[in-house]
Amino acid sequence: MHPLLGTIPTPWGPLPIYSYGVLVASGVLIGLWYARCYAKRVGLDPDRVWNLGIYMVLVALVAAKLWYILADAGYYSRHASEIFTVATLKSGGTFYGGVIGASLAALLYVHFQRIPLLPLADSYCAGLPLGHAIGRLGCFAAGCCYGKPTWLPWGVVFTSSKAAEIVGTPLNIPLHPTQLYESSAEFVNFLILVFLARKQRFKGEIFAGYFLLYGFERAVIEFVRGDPGRTLLLRGRFSLMQVVSVVMIVIGVWVWRRGARLARRAHTVAHAAPAEAHN
Repeated sequence: MHPLLGTIPTPWGPLPIYSYGVLVASGVLIGLWYARCYAKRVGLDPDRVWNLGIYMVLVALVAAKLWYILADAGYYSRHASEIFTVATLKSGGTFYGGVIGASLAALLYVHFQRIPLLPLADSYCAGLPLGHAIGRLGCFAAGCCYGKPTWLPWGVVFTSSKAAEIVGTPLNIPLHPTQLYESSAEFVNFLILVFLARKQRFKGEIFAGYFLLYGFERAVIEFVRGDPGRTLLLRGRFSLMQVVSVVMIVIGVWVWRRGARLARRAHTVAHAAPAEAHN
């Protein structure tokens, strides 16, 4: 764990360089690079996919921060002045807030630029788990998104006072390494999607596969997350993120079934046409 990589001297004082920011930025760029490469496979302009990706990142940063503040609305309503402090700026955002913001930006771009939606979704979802896997390593370095206390042999003990100061990481207590759980799961998701992409049968297959994989993964990991600000429901039995995960799974199942049905129909028609021509 190493939340602070170092500082850069500036005329206004030392500028801190945080591990979280470096790894998340690296994950975003690598994920977008992979999406740009994948765009060629589905007949999209790689430059337009890259440009939209940058727009989505900017909107996602704002939306993730807004969701973070709204998730702890009770506190910020009593301390409204803290919304615009450096401490709030340094704090992380929420992944789902970023996803929703980025999705809305993409839908508007698709509408006005007349880009086919499902191939575009396939392109981004092909690279998203790879970027997310790298970004979660940033969470581990920073100590955010930590798990509940555990006595399992792989429990992680955080000791950095800087992490406790910035994100409130509990120190000297074995915790579930939920950041590593998610990073590992996302890398496996990426490999699964690479395998699916080799013989992609219908438009939207990578998108549906990602929604199914990530929805299930996140719903399970949420049970051992221990960080605050996740909007707990039913007296803490479930989180809002798990509700969103279920919605993702439902959407993924619907897109998958619809795409598979259309692919089977197209396959049947393609094989029936030569037979009719022969007769």
